[in-house]
Amino acid sequence: MLHRTLGTTGPQVSALGLGCMGMSALYGDADRAESIATLHAALDAGVTLLDTGDFYGMGHNEILIGEALRSAPAHAREQALTSVKFGALRDPDGGWSGYDGRPAAVKNFAAYSLQRLGTDHIDVYRIARVDPDVPIEETVGAIAELVEAGHVRHIGLSEVSAETLRRAAAVAPITDLQIEYSLISRGIEDEILPAARELGIATTAYGVLSRGLISGHWSRDRKPGANDFRGLSPRFNGDNLARNLALVDALRKVADGKGVSVAQIAIAWVLAQGADIIPLVGARRRDRLAEALGALEVTLDADDLTAIEEAVPAGAAAGERYPAAQMAHLDSERK
Repeated sequence: MLHRTLGTTGPQVSALGLGCMGMSALYGDADRAESIATLHAALDAGVTLLDTGDFYGMGHNEILIGEALRSAPAHAREQALTSVKFGALRDPDGGWSGYDGRPAAVKNFAAYSLQRLGTDHIDVYRIARVDPDVPIEETVGAIAELVEAGHVRHIGLSEVSAETLRRAAAVAPITDLQIEYSLISRGIEDEILPAARELGIATTAYGVLSRGLISGHWSRDRKPGANDFRGLSPRFNGDNLARNLALVDALRKVADGKGVSVAQIAIAWVLAQGADIIPLVGARRRDRLAEALGALEVTLDADDLTAIEEAVPAGAAAGERYPAAQMAHLDSERK
């Protein structure tokens, strides 16, 4: 397993992290036994960074990870690092009610996460989206108090602007910024990524396959299930889907020329954007995990990168990455 470091103040982690959300929520039904088997396979392969959120399945995902860690070999369990997002408010019907970044709420969320994960500390803790009613300095300050008390090891952020990143970093050391970054989501390149690099903050990139859209496995006639949020995603609907899958077809030609899969070349592209970027792959099954891990063996030279850029130019994606209501919660998208 290759390794990278979470910023100038964070730990060394596997070059690929495992995003665990889909094992509990938002991508339709998941197989619990296969999810745990996939977690064990990831740990066995040397994946050390497990990313979750306390609101994924209203705690289900943390309980699942805790179960997988308890049943994993001791050496794998000891090397595993948990990255937890908090702050999203849910209701019993699965609805969304905003975000809570108040200091008292931060500590409350952390207490429940520690219990569900079955651990005495969280390795990286971050609010999922900025609470517009609470200054980021207060939210980060509360996490810093958890660090001082030993309940949290490192502070991360998620989907914040360059300005918010700077304000947060002035309060306490920030290890990494978790944010969407892929061949068809490159908005961070203008301001956010340069700011993170200036501050010595790593980027943990989620959505590197754009929720399966550029994995090479999505088809024009595939219909998301009732519990799959991709059914509401602008990029998966109507003419947008056709235009985006045309980009995938172009990328497939480059991948075929390299003798690799579409998913592998898309992940390899993110890996090639800098040693300070750690892609999170959302594999829910062992076969998808194995395919993603194969990206670590893909080397892209200058000609490959040029061919990829020609196949999928920056800004070529059709549709926003979230529905309008969710886009409104993204501090990273505020101009």
